[in-house]
Amino acid sequence: MDDAEPLPQELAPMTDLASRRAFVQRYTALQRPPSVGEVQLWLADEVTRIWEMTEQEMQQVGLDPPFWAFAWAGGQALARYLLDHPDAVAGRSVLDLGAGSGLVAVAARLAGARSALAVDIDPFCDAAIELNAEANGVEVAHTDRDLLADDVGVLRVDADLVGVDLILAGDVSYEFGMSGRMHRWLRAADAAGVPVMLGDPGRRYLPSDGLEQVAAYDIVTTPDLEESDLRRAAVYRYARSG
Repeated sequence: MDDAEPLPQELAPMTDLASRRAFVQRYTALQRPPSVGEVQLWLADEVTRIWEMTEQEMQQVGLDPPFWAFAWAGGQALARYLLDHPDAVAGRSVLDLGAGSGLVAVAARLAGARSALAVDIDPFCDAAIELNAEANGVEVAHTDRDLLADDVGVLRVDADLVGVDLILAGDVSYEFGMSGRMHRWLRAADAAGVPVMLGDPGRRYLPSDGLEQVAAYDIVTTPDLEESDLRRAAVYRYARSG
């Protein structure tokens, strides 16, 4: 698809949360991701329809895919790990970066995290994350601030304010430019003392070095997304020198 082209101002898209919530519920269904059956999410079954309807509702063309409408393999792997190893998040305050549906943040809360902040700039993520948190009986905060535009000094201020002590990122290595920015920021955060855990199914732009694998899973996926119904996805952390 071409780059996003805004329509005239008089055709401005929906701006209120209630309308976005209604849209999510209209074009998705409450389902349990195959590899993370403890979690319920409002999910779409195929990409094209929900993508077209999102562009229609936003009255823009060339938008990014509605990542919030799917449980991606890397996110499922990271969520699976947290549910299997609740000690990784129990009593901790986590930040889910590039949250999409909020799957990882929800799983962290179910695993005993003290709090979770889901971060995503997509305008529908606030509605999807709120609905998904409600469906699982947990609280997840959301911000659409582009943290990748901040330096680590700003992150440290945020960490002091909200008590973030663990950053989670599921399936964030699928595009060259974004992946480079994402991993530079995450590495800097990790080096500054805020540990990071990643979930990834071997995306093309996952860094080839500097990562330690801590777990791996065979994740059931949607062929419409992955061209396969099964992907091997791993959970990583950044390797520490010395």
